[in-house]
Amino acid sequence: MGYMRLPNEVVMPYIGFGVFQIGDLRECQRAVESALEVGYRLLDTAASYDNEQAVGEAVKTSGLAREDVFITSKAYIHQMGYDKTMRAFEESCEKLQTDYLDLYLIHMPLGDYYGSWRAIEELYGNGRIRAIGVSNFSSARLLDLCKNADIKPMVDQIEHHPHFQRAEEIRFMRSLDVQPQGWAPFAEGMHGMFDEPALRTIADKHGKTPAQVILRWDVQTGVPTIPKSTHAERMEENIDVFDFELDDEDMELIAALDTGRPSMLDVDDPKEVERVYGYMENPVVTSLN
Repeated sequence: MGYMRLPNEVVMPYIGFGVFQIGDLRECQRAVESALEVGYRLLDTAASYDNEQAVGEAVKTSGLAREDVFITSKAYIHQMGYDKTMRAFEESCEKLQTDYLDLYLIHMPLGDYYGSWRAIEELYGNGRIRAIGVSNFSSARLLDLCKNADIKPMVDQIEHHPHFQRAEEIRFMRSLDVQPQGWAPFAEGMHGMFDEPALRTIADKHGKTPAQVILRWDVQTGVPTIPKSTHAERMEENIDVFDFELDDEDMELIAALDTGRPSMLDVDDPKEVERVYGYMENPVVTSLN
């Protein structure tokens, strides 16, 4: 397992285990238990996923010490604002059976996230959160928050995969000393991701799978990521990416796959904003992260 340091020196695994869209609590708990057994040490959940309870139970039954598992959760739009985020944090901790979180994020750049950020800064100052950040913030929103916050975000978790590489945005994050973290590294297989000839060629060259090539690309570009699977063999495959290296030719082939467009979420599109607000009123699992 590879590890990296966040801007505040907190150590975070390069590859974590995501639980988005594992809505059944028993299935989620079994999946997280399997992931921990395989060797994952970062678990990424959110209040809006409705499965924090299952994640907490899996950590409890794993036998691992709490400090050996890096737990991330997020406050959603209806939890924005100072008081609401304070309550949301405590609710997440209760469900996760922990008195602190390793990383706590504002899930969307929507609603009163400035009030939420004040709450998160306070929780960080009180030692309840080891690292703080945001998710799905564009460069402009991130810069504005950095300009007005007492403590800058340490992480911006964004959609990131070979079809949407966001190189310029990632360079900008780093200029602000904000660490990018990717979600949906495979774009859920959309638009023929796993059938891309370039990825298959690179995979055959290294005796790996296209999924492993993608995750190795994440590692080499310095973007930690959170793949998800409910199958133990794929969990093992996704974490087994530290025994090979992509060369310059491989990296150029992957760079050519960039479409410059999101496959999953565009928070600058009013229709998408309407959709994510609607999720609060009808929390059916959709392509939301």
